[in-house]
Amino acid sequence: MPIALHVAASIPLFKDFDEATLAKVAGLMSSRSYLSHDIVMRKGEIADSLGFLLNGKLQVVDLSEEGREIGIHFILPGAYFGELSVIDGQPRSASVISVKLSEVAFLPSNHARDLIFHHPLIAKRLMTHFAQIVRAASNQRTLLSIPNAFQRVFAQLQTFVRESKDGQVIEGLPKQHEIAIMVNTSRETVSRAIHTLMKMNVLEKKGTILIVKRPEKLKQVATVGMDEGENNKT
Repeated sequence: MPIALHVAASIPLFKDFDEATLAKVAGLMSSRSYLSHDIVMRKGEIADSLGFLLNGKLQVVDLSEEGREIGIHFILPGAYFGELSVIDGQPRSASVISVKLSEVAFLPSNHARDLIFHHPLIAKRLMTHFAQIVRAASNQRTLLSIPNAFQRVFAQLQTFVRESKDGQVIEGLPKQHEIAIMVNTSRETVSRAIHTLMKMNVLEKKGTILIVKRPEKLKQVATVGMDEGENNKT
């Protein structure tokens, strides 16, 4: 079923499209709802569409050589995904799963390629998007190379820190099992690592928000880990 014109207009990739082009694109798209943990795209499948997250939250995941699930990054509303396989025609390089109730719109691959190859604005936005993905992937590979699991958790938490009027905070923290697959460890290890930071007065929980009370300390343990004295206290 085609999506509504106003829905297509809300997708950032299509910003500044004239109404005629936008109406044409909307008529080519369809949407589908997914429950938590549903597979939206599966690694190895042939690409038949470009996906757009309208509502909810998704996670791109892959498997390590040991068969452990590793989270690569999250997809938030307004973002698109699956573009690599759409462009080169190769099978999907990773899977995409829903982490909460989500609504996804799809544009068939042939029409997506037509937009990418014939609209300079779309091509420019796509190149910027690719650059962001490459940078994020490089940073995540560096994080995963850290041998200590606690330090990997600290480093991942550091990436979630944002400035607010009250100082540095972590809002919208992913669930512990989601963080676990991002840093290749167990949910229990994530829980213990966060609890350790609270005992060290680095983090303080206020409702759904984590207040970073000692930003420099969080940066230190994320970069070099804890010293022996701190390890003995935890």
